[in-house]
Amino acid sequence: MDRQQEFVLRTIEERDVRFVRLWFTDVVGSLKSVALAPAEVEGAFEEGLGFDGSSIEGLARVFESDMLAQPDPATFQILPWRGETEATARMFCDILTPDGEPSAADPRNVLKRTLAKAADMGFTCYTHPEIEFYLLKSQQPGPDGSPVPVDEAGYFDHVPGGVAQDFRRTAVTMLESVGISVEFSHHEAGPGQNEIDLRYADALQTADNIMTFRTVIKEVALQQGTYATFMPKPFTAHPGSGMHTHFSLFEGDTNAFFEAGAEFQLSTTARQFMAGILKHAPEFTAVTNQFVNSYKRLWGGGEAPSYLSWGHNNRSALVRVPLYKPGKGQSARIEYRGIDSAANPYLAYAVLLGAGLKGIEEGYSLPAAAEDDIWSLSSAERRAMGHDPLPASLHEAIRSMEESELMPQILGEQVFEHFLRNKRAEWQDYRLQVTPYELQRNLGIL
Repeated sequence: MDRQQEFVLRTIEERDVRFVRLWFTDVVGSLKSVALAPAEVEGAFEEGLGFDGSSIEGLARVFESDMLAQPDPATFQILPWRGETEATARMFCDILTPDGEPSAADPRNVLKRTLAKAADMGFTCYTHPEIEFYLLKSQQPGPDGSPVPVDEAGYFDHVPGGVAQDFRRTAVTMLESVGISVEFSHHEAGPGQNEIDLRYADALQTADNIMTFRTVIKEVALQQGTYATFMPKPFTAHPGSGMHTHFSLFEGDTNAFFEAGAEFQLSTTARQFMAGILKHAPEFTAVTNQFVNSYKRLWGGGEAPSYLSWGHNNRSALVRVPLYKPGKGQSARIEYRGIDSAANPYLAYAVLLGAGLKGIEEGYSLPAAAEDDIWSLSSAERRAMGHDPLPASLHEAIRSMEESELMPQILGEQVFEHFLRNKRAEWQDYRLQVTPYELQRNLGIL
């Protein structure tokens, strides 16, 4: 037994932990959980916990349903919202086949495989997400059928005695108590909309942190009598919720994206990485923006990026190079602005990193930077500048993903097929719906 496992078993005993939750996600990023008695944890470390994988979306077919959940002791944390007496803890799991091999269908393993490829190329990948969400008075819509936000505040507004302010303070304290470091928190542009930015960490830890973050945010909201949603676009008239993520690659202790004296201080590696992301973005948009509602955010304005473009400090671009801090070469990074805060972080980071690595491997060249506000250009001007659109609907995104050669390589055939099957079913369900918009617009005149 290794030192981390011993630490977990000792802590369980010392803190009187009564339940240990094993966490993992299905293919679309829904959190799954099973509670272990403390006496069973040592056995789970040694042999894993058996479960029926065919009952989890995208994990296994019926005829190969036996799977093992192997807890990762490095992710052990006590859950503060469950109270101090009879404490509850959690660990993330890797999913294994019965013969102990990593499951090809495990989203966490997809990201680990991509990170292993980066390591083979000499890189460690660090990520820093800015996570937006709406705080609502309840899960129930108001009289007009729209959600009801907790306030009418706007970007960076300070509201004395404000509900969102108290919420963010409690949420950040709870995040810190489970080992998730927070850089910033503030009110966003929409009413009831908030943003909390997590500190840089390696991509796997970040993905684990995002899954924990969503749970913490929802738990704190429920405790305070409100409801938090990561739905990409809950309001027609207000901005959607994204998860802009900053990426950097390091070679040892050196930032591989930094080159002193180069344009925007960006190295060739950084430019090729960005070129890979821009080239393959239409193919992976179904992963980073996986719901019908996601495309209301991407094409609904409010600084959401809709076109394949990059720019230096240009917030209308899909990929942004943040302002360079003089003397801080280690902070050189790029920001991908397309991801929803509802994406499966393991798969989203795997496809983004995989596309960037492809750009480095193949030596892709980066197109010219976008200087203008891309939204203000005409369609002809955007075409002339090479700013092709992202998919405009989940259906278009599915088609782009289906035609991709790179996505099945990154995701593995099993995740690729299961993911597409799930998304085709969602599109088919949506396609059959008669919406309030259609009834309001057409019923009285047709």
